[in-house]
Amino acid sequence: MLFDASLPPASLAQVPQIADAAERIGFDALWAAETQHDPFLPLALAAEHTERLHLGTAIAVGFARSPATLAYTAWDLADYSRGRFILGLGTQVRAHIRRRFGMPWPDSPAGKLRELVGAIRAFWRCWQTGEPLSFRGEHFRLSLMTPFFNPGPIDHPEIPIYLAGVNTALCRLAGEIADGLHAHPYHSEGYLREVVEPAVTAGAAQAGRSRADVRISVTAFAVTSADEADLVRAQIAFYASTPTYRPVMAFHGWGDTADRLCELARSGAWAEMPSLITEEMLGTFAVTASPDELGAALHARYRGLADRLTLYLPFSPGERDAFWSRLTSDLHQA
Repeated sequence: MLFDASLPPASLAQVPQIADAAERIGFDALWAAETQHDPFLPLALAAEHTERLHLGTAIAVGFARSPATLAYTAWDLADYSRGRFILGLGTQVRAHIRRRFGMPWPDSPAGKLRELVGAIRAFWRCWQTGEPLSFRGEHFRLSLMTPFFNPGPIDHPEIPIYLAGVNTALCRLAGEIADGLHAHPYHSEGYLREVVEPAVTAGAAQAGRSRADVRISVTAFAVTSADEADLVRAQIAFYASTPTYRPVMAFHGWGDTADRLCELARSGAWAEMPSLITEEMLGTFAVTASPDELGAALHARYRGLADRLTLYLPFSPGERDAFWSRLTSDLHQA
């Protein structure tokens, strides 16, 4: 199992130190999220200050960008990192696309994401092989690429694309067309095993591939102290309040709790929400163990399910370095 790190929401000035420390500790990849900062800019700095570490977005919001901008940025990062870049894409949810990014929400998110991936790859084929740019779909029609705008071939053109998914449609799509799936941190072992993985496998089979052709990258909630339990409880409540994610709670018979959390979120009663997450729910959605036993507990839960594993806790050098080093060693040896 590969063990990766999550980049904290740090300033660009801090990224070189974080990336260098992540590589020295032994992480396999460093993922940048699109929360408070652009997810691509830090990875250029991380590439400059590392040699082995893979670098990826987990995730970049696909519907906030055109396929051309995504293709150009990924092409440059793949070239500069010498083939270590992974393009992770997600749809986000309707409210954020419309009200935070000011972009249209499609009638079929899975359909538009399928086209987005196909369009990006059409750019890459054009630049690498010289074939004409040609992509026609419902959302994107691309046919113009003059030499002035063509960056040309690179040494590492096979850029992996991971898609983020919670519900079956996007998980199935990842199995069909992507190199990996970013499983949402709001999950349970049962939901991964009985909903997510079968959907990935079905999508892969539809495309004549196998489950082994698609890496499942899991970000896990972990609790090693009472303070962490409070933080994770609040985060679970936040995610569970999203209507799109209701099937995760409903899978365990907690759909009514998800509905109540959604009502509280709409009214802005954020402080009340964590109290609805019971101890049973916390244990279902998070791995609870002492720091010394966390590696074994993570391996026991995700063995055979996750090809890559990241803790929801961001990595910050100088904070718990011994913990991270031991955890990395334990998971690599498991």
